[in-house]
Amino acid sequence: MPQQSVTPPSSQADSSRKPPSRRAKYRFGLRTLRYYYYRLARLRSSAREIARGVAIGCFCGCLPLFGFQVIFSLTFATIFKGQRFVAAATTWISNPFTYIPLYAFGFHVGRSLLGYQNLTFPKEAIGSINLLSELGGDFLTALFFGCMVVGSVLSFCGYWGSLYLVQRARQRKSRRRSRNKRH
Repeated sequence: MPQQSVTPPSSQADSSRKPPSRRAKYRFGLRTLRYYYYRLARLRSSAREIARGVAIGCFCGCLPLFGFQVIFSLTFATIFKGQRFVAAATTWISNPFTYIPLYAFGFHVGRSLLGYQNLTFPKEAIGSINLLSELGGDFLTALFFGCMVVGSVLSFCGYWGSLYLVQRARQRKSRRRSRNKRH
C-alpha cells in the first residue's frame, strides 16, 4: 500500500491574518518595558543598591573589554555594595547591535577631549582585540578615555533615573496596599 502524504488543510483564518499594526507593536513594547520596570522594583534590595548596580553596569558596559564587562561589573558591585544581578544585566547596553555606535561615539569623545584629531575609527576592528591592539597607543587611549567619559555620564544618569523609578514604583505599591487594606 503506497504511503500518502498528509498535508494539513489550509484555513482561511491563517491566510487572512493581518500583520500587527503599529499601535499593537507600540503596546507590546510598552508592556515589555512595564514588565521590566516592575521586575526591577520588586527586587528585595534597597533602591540605592539597585541604583548602584545600574550605575556600575552602565559604566562597565561602556568599556571596550569584550567578555570581561560582566566580570568587572560583578566585582565592582560587590566592592561598592550594588545589586549584582542588576549590574550584570545592565552591561548589556553594549551588545552586538550597539558595539559599533557606542564605541565609535566613545572614541570620538576621547579623540576630541585628548586632541587626537588625526585618528580615525576603523569599524572592522571593533570585533577583535588583536586588531584593536595593532592600532596603536593613541587610538587605544582615545577609545578607553572616551568610553570611560561616556560610561561615567551614562552611569550618573542611570543611577538617578533608576533610583527615581524604583522609589516611585515602591511608593505606588505601598499606596495601593494601604488603599486595599482600608476597604
